[in-house]
Amino acid sequence: MSKRIYEKRKKIIPRVGILILAVFLTLFVIKAVQVLPILYELFFKQEITLKKTNERVNILLLGIGGGKHDGPNLTDTIIFASIDPKKKTVSLVSIPRDFWVPDFNAKINTAYALGENKQKGGGLLLTKAIVEKILGQNVDYALRVDFTGFVRAVDMIGGLNVTVDRNLDDYEYPIDGKETDTCGFEQEEFEKRATAASQLDAFPCRYEHLYFEKGLQHMDGETALRFVRSRHATGAEGTDFARSQRQEKIIQAFKDKVFSAGTFLNPIRVVSLYDIFKDSIDTDIKQEEYDDFIKLARKMENAQVHSAVLDEGDPQEKRNGLLTNPIPSKLFDNQWVIIPRRGSGNYTEIHSYAQCVIETGNCEVFPPIIE
Repeated sequence: MSKRIYEKRKKIIPRVGILILAVFLTLFVIKAVQVLPILYELFFKQEITLKKTNERVNILLLGIGGGKHDGPNLTDTIIFASIDPKKKTVSLVSIPRDFWVPDFNAKINTAYALGENKQKGGGLLLTKAIVEKILGQNVDYALRVDFTGFVRAVDMIGGLNVTVDRNLDDYEYPIDGKETDTCGFEQEEFEKRATAASQLDAFPCRYEHLYFEKGLQHMDGETALRFVRSRHATGAEGTDFARSQRQEKIIQAFKDKVFSAGTFLNPIRVVSLYDIFKDSIDTDIKQEEYDDFIKLARKMENAQVHSAVLDEGDPQEKRNGLLTNPIPSKLFDNQWVIIPRRGSGNYTEIHSYAQCVIETGNCEVFPPIIE
């Protein structure tokens, strides 16, 4: 890959993962407000001594629809974050939700739901195990946040001001609660349409037209969520890279608003944020480790970030991806999925790539296919 293309990718998604990480660390700051000695250390102690986070820490970040969304426990966002406090680097690898996992014959976005169905806490365990196998990296901690809590939090702080870089048109944005609506079609016609190539044409009542105009926009929680979840926009906004860029904008705006004097120094707002998020997160980070992560957040404030997205590549940038989209078949439960280009379950290239991103960050992002 040319240096120009690599630099372009770095500009597209430079901080989205660290900003998502900042959101989860914000939760611990909110929690820490109830623990005055920790706050004293955080704001007034000159030296930061980490107890359990001096070495590299790998964290899995998951986002689910929650609440009334279709498949509330399906993971919409899957990001592996590797934090090195000594080098002050954060390496991020995003895994697409449609990645096929032959171990349980389903997409990776179902892992958390499957694990939770078996036992409480099983969602994080199963998803961590799957991600470890795909990337070839150990996962120390996991954090799951649901979007319902995010929407309420944005509304509670008075919304966000976000600059939309270009017009966004998405004619296939799913309407909550209408995911299985028959749109008035009888059984025979319904079954025929269920196998149609275009579900938008087959069941138009399930979708709405989502539009954002270029320029500064004030967004409430639901609007901000729609802005980051849009996956079928026309043109450049329909790519995973554009979606990552939108996530960066929203989370940066959210982080700035939370740490503003009007929010962070307002005890009522801080307690309200904690009340909102305490029921919206699932994590295996122990309460006694919270102070370590707060200190880690301070230490990593100006860290260098290496971002990567596992995908199929981009013909316009003349680069290959590590994944491919096979023809739907019984092997993949007749679903639209993504698999490693070397074959389903073959993660050798992904292991090498993930290790390269973590160790150097400047590796060739998508090496050419070698026959």
